[in-house]
Amino acid sequence: MQNQGAPVRRSATGRIPQWAMDEAVRNQRASVPQAPLLPSPSGDLLLTAPGAAARSRAVELTAGHPFRSRLARALGVRRPEHSWQTGARGEELVARELARLGHPWVTLHSVPVGTRGSDIDHVVIGPAGVFTLNSKHHRGARVRVDGDRVWVNRQYQHYVRNSRHEAVRAARMLSAAVGFPVPAQGLVVPVGAATFDVRRQPADVRVVNRARVRRWLGDRQRVWSDDQVAAVVQVARRPGTWVG
Repeated sequence: MQNQGAPVRRSATGRIPQWAMDEAVRNQRASVPQAPLLPSPSGDLLLTAPGAAARSRAVELTAGHPFRSRLARALGVRRPEHSWQTGARGEELVARELARLGHPWVTLHSVPVGTRGSDIDHVVIGPAGVFTLNSKHHRGARVRVDGDRVWVNRQYQHYVRNSRHEAVRAARMLSAAVGFPVPAQGLVVPVGAATFDVRRQPADVRVVNRARVRRWLGDRQRVWSDDQVAAVVQVARRPGTWVG
């Protein structure tokens, strides 16, 4: 029997296993009963596995040089596809935490945005609003946050700037699709860091490690009814919402 607590992986053909699709449908029915599940000819983003975009990119890079990739891994040499694989694993670990939020929270993973191959790791929709999460897998690293500045092993990263951009973009697209204002807040979620030192949070983005992200979201004040949550979920799950 498939372990439903494990991360969902696509098959060799790139398709999501049927058990994962069935589980996503069951979870959506339980989480948002006001939103009937209608078949969509253009797809349903609720069925996208965590880390799908990153894993797809890793497969593309490996396919071009399969022997070189295997040799590099055996020798401990990192290639670009290894970074994408690590990123995908981080998204899967964050997804496990988000799955524990419960009703009426709903999470979409690896949401494609625009037409240039961009995606948002996780879009979380619930009574406290919309949150765009950017997972950053840095196993054993030292992460320090001081306002907009984030360092990983003393190297500056543009994580806050990028997260802010994702949130603004998501808010614009969801608001246009649902017909009422949908604010969104960006979160940077470090995964696997050995030390995590937050000296000062950014003004409009939050940096919350994986171990605390579920509690942080659950502690936010309610701003929407379950009906409003359902309305936003219905438009968020449509790929067309994220194209403009």
